[in-house]
Amino acid sequence: MTHFRTLLVAVRAAVAPLAVLSALPGATLAQSARALTRHAVLAAEHAREAGLPVLDRALASGDTTLQALALRALGRLGDGQQAGKVSTHLAWPAASVRLEAARAALLMGLPLGEARLRDERDPVVRAALFESFGRAPVDSGRVVALVNGLAESDLVARRGAMRGLEMLLRRNARTWRAPAPVLAAVRRAFVDNSDAELRMVGLLALTAAGDRDSSIVARGLSDADAQVRRTTVALYRVWVADDRAPMVRWQGLRAAPTCEHATQRLRDSSWHVALLALDVLGERRCDKVLLQPFLSASTPWRQRAHATMALARIDSVGARGAVRELASSPVWQARAWAAEAAKVARDTATLHTLAADPEPNVAAAAITTDAEAIAALTRDHAGVLLAAATQLGKARAAASVAPLRAAFERITRAHGVTWRDPRVAIIEAMPLDDDAARTWMRRWLADADPGVAAAAAKRLSAGGTTVAPTTQRYAPPAFPTAAALAALEGATATIRFRNVGDVTLRLRPDIAPMTVYTFVREAEAKRYAGNTIHRIVPNFVIQGGSPGADEYDPVTRDFMRDEVGGRHARGTFGISTRGKDTGDGQIFVNLIDNVRLDWDYTMFAETVRGLDVIDRIQEGDVIESITITRRAAGAR
Repeated sequence: MTHFRTLLVAVRAAVAPLAVLSALPGATLAQSARALTRHAVLAAEHAREAGLPVLDRALASGDTTLQALALRALGRLGDGQQAGKVSTHLAWPAASVRLEAARAALLMGLPLGEARLRDERDPVVRAALFESFGRAPVDSGRVVALVNGLAESDLVARRGAMRGLEMLLRRNARTWRAPAPVLAAVRRAFVDNSDAELRMVGLLALTAAGDRDSSIVARGLSDADAQVRRTTVALYRVWVADDRAPMVRWQGLRAAPTCEHATQRLRDSSWHVALLALDVLGERRCDKVLLQPFLSASTPWRQRAHATMALARIDSVGARGAVRELASSPVWQARAWAAEAAKVARDTATLHTLAADPEPNVAAAAITTDAEAIAALTRDHAGVLLAAATQLGKARAAASVAPLRAAFERITRAHGVTWRDPRVAIIEAMPLDDDAARTWMRRWLADADPGVAAAAAKRLSAGGTTVAPTTQRYAPPAFPTAAALAALEGATATIRFRNVGDVTLRLRPDIAPMTVYTFVREAEAKRYAGNTIHRIVPNFVIQGGSPGADEYDPVTRDFMRDEVGGRHARGTFGISTRGKDTGDGQIFVNLIDNVRLDWDYTMFAETVRGLDVIDRIQEGDVIESITITRRAAGAR
């Protein structure tokens, strides 16, 4: 009790300074309301605000399954006006209902009191309540409850408490300094628990707080779990002479990026580590002689590209020959690297040549003049159009008006709302020097994409008169039928990566039904076949599936709404977004347990075979095919 009071005083002292439209036709929605089924509740979630009457009926139905689904829907909607419905169900008799109420409270950021926790006996629900404390505003009582939760007898509850603390520390790192007793409790939990997940999250909590107590280092570096060792290396920024796990070796080099350490890793068996070693040689301006073995035409293009960029950083003038040789590579990704290296080397001649490259991603990386940008506006590629509009937006010259308008109107007619990025960039680049230009801009206040409408309103408001967009909400596509969703239960997907291997996924329509349905639809239409993995961030994610091999060209014509709730554990698949409900079908794979993505990004599948294949995937690797296997009728 003395410890509790001391902690409460310390925490209070630290806290004191802190002060639509439905996509469903009206008849369909009405029919769903009359036939209160699981599918009707899922359809109501998809309809957003228009589905609230159905969700209310589900909450009043007495059917715990429907109540739980309705609460999950309210949480994902994130409408604070519905908080009372969530709070009411936090004390419901059924644990499944209380669990979804706690998760909904988490998503809404409701400031629940610790009294609710005292009355809860189910460890899974307690864990969810602990996590909800981490997303709510900092409060001394909740902080004390989280710290005490680290000593609970049930592992699930302890994990929840540690996750709550990690979230609280991370989300409030700039405004709140955790008192010493809180950090001491996290360190003590790390030492006292053998559970790898809890220990790793504990280290992340200490990382968020900037706490680097040396007593943790030896224990963390000798841990049996690679993710615990990796997180220890990241927190304490230490070099490890060797480790059997590539993720630990990569983190060691990233944490202690010296010329000597990079030299030791140049021939590492992991591509992630070996390529980072080349990057470090450039970042640290090491001896350029070390790069020579990796600059020849016979060197694999990825090593050659990273070595060329490193050389440009070390010796910008001396690197120009290597840059020009790389610019002649038959691999377009290598030429894109050459464009980026040419910028560093100030090789304008090579940049001008590459700006006319037939591969749009190469041109996008090389555009530096308005003339090049105007020429690029005729291309049908979101990434290069974005780059061109960005270049033209620097001056907003009158000569760019006609080509910008033509490009905007062309892609608006030809593509869905998921071409938001280039369309917004064009609007931002458009000069508004006369009434005709402003009249043209007003057309897009009613664009189907609220992001585009908002961008048009902002441009029109720049003159001093506030203009509001007509479109406030995106109307999502129709929700799939009950039969279509039922056919996905127990389904798997096998992704074949050319010359790398196969990865088998268990799809999770129970967590993200609309996402799974959309992914399967696009996969069976072969919309992913032949597309590449374009983004590699070791010890974070790999991302791909874009038909344009970039961040901006979408797979889908419609935005995919978020269906958060699944854990972003190592090997799980998620949907890339650029804001709430803006998924475009591009997929990412978690290379580690990405705790910070939980509750913010949709997870729709998990790897059941081929995690080693995922670890070998590199930039430019191709998705050869995706095969969907449905469970046989009647199978369990």
